[in-house]
Amino acid sequence: MPSKALIRSARMAHYAQRASEFGLVPMDVQVRFADVMSRVRSVIATIEPHDSVERFTGLGVDCVQGEAQLVSPWEVEVNGDRIAARNIVVATGGRPRVPDIPGLEDVGYLTSDTVWELEQLPERLLVLGGGPIGCELAQAFARLGASVSIATRGSRLLPREDSEVSDVVEAAFTAEGISLHLGKQPEAFAPGVCRLEGGESIAFDAVLLAVGRSPNVEGLGLEALGVELNPAGHLDVDDFLRTRVPSIYAAGDVAGPYLFTHMASHQAWYASVNALFGRFRKFRVDYSVVPWATFIDPEVARVGLNEADAQAQGIAYEVSRYDLDDLDRAIADGEAKGFVKVLTKPGSDRILGATIVGYHAAELINEFVLAMKHGLGLNKILGTIHIYPTLSEGNKFLAGEWRKARKPEKLLDIVERYHRFNRGA
Repeated sequence: MPSKALIRSARMAHYAQRASEFGLVPMDVQVRFADVMSRVRSVIATIEPHDSVERFTGLGVDCVQGEAQLVSPWEVEVNGDRIAARNIVVATGGRPRVPDIPGLEDVGYLTSDTVWELEQLPERLLVLGGGPIGCELAQAFARLGASVSIATRGSRLLPREDSEVSDVVEAAFTAEGISLHLGKQPEAFAPGVCRLEGGESIAFDAVLLAVGRSPNVEGLGLEALGVELNPAGHLDVDDFLRTRVPSIYAAGDVAGPYLFTHMASHQAWYASVNALFGRFRKFRVDYSVVPWATFIDPEVARVGLNEADAQAQGIAYEVSRYDLDDLDRAIADGEAKGFVKVLTKPGSDRILGATIVGYHAAELINEFVLAMKHGLGLNKILGTIHIYPTLSEGNKFLAGEWRKARKPEKLLDIVERYHRFNRGA
């Protein structure tokens, strides 16, 4: 949530800078960065009670605070006291990964956990990493007035998305003045300078690390009990989120593979229900419909397979696409850019995956999430009334593109002859 609060302030500044596009007098935007960060902290304080000790105590949960360590498959020691349970769920989360680069510790760095402590906007910000967190924070700081550079060893931004998505994002970032250094591994740091592969150097006033997250598995006593890690460094769990020790389960970042807050909540249901009622019935965790979004401008949202995933897994698919520059509401809002792309099973309207790049993509993707979860195909979306003018019509028009590509030519020929007959032609 802190990053989303920062993104909102940055987006408001960007809208003001675009005033002339909407027939308004150009505005001289002055960012009071300390006030922006104060607002971020205020948002955090407002949301914190949702997950507070007080709230869960009120719900009947016995909350014990302290350093915990597993001492047996059924016991946890906290503050010198032992708590016994028939089953235990490990949900210790993760932390920003810190790469081993010479000189990095000496120059200091920010992470997605510590950047909210800033009171002064860095004049030159270097972001390491081209994934969702790096992209979100890079664009936000650039819109607030920092000179931002992104350096990533990947050949493109958002490497988990299709290349055409990366192309759109890279073009948008370049247009906003963000300097991109793709396929460049940082080799060493010195005060105010980062040296990249090939001899290139980037000057900076602050460094922000966004190169992934590491699960919190150390110091918990897991090794002594035989709880193993998988090759990705997460706790090795089965389809029911159970570790090699049957009484110990895991959920969230510590279990992986999807490091999203909404996936941690999703896994928490399975882990807790299986731990409580597994002797009667167990539930396999469902990863069949996993959505996520990157809150940049334009937003990027996806659920299910994209083309790269389908090709890697050898899954046959057909592609339908609708460009949002033709959508009435997007045109009226001055946001006529991006696209909706859906993969379907060949010869069927069953949705294998959807990608949306554009204004409010994270909201629009939910129609496809619902459709995939409940087995609804594109024909159902096409046959559903969508309010005009709304952005969600883009989903219906995508379904229309799918249908047009599969129109019944023989039937249409008969209809054409029928109408000629009626006209007396």
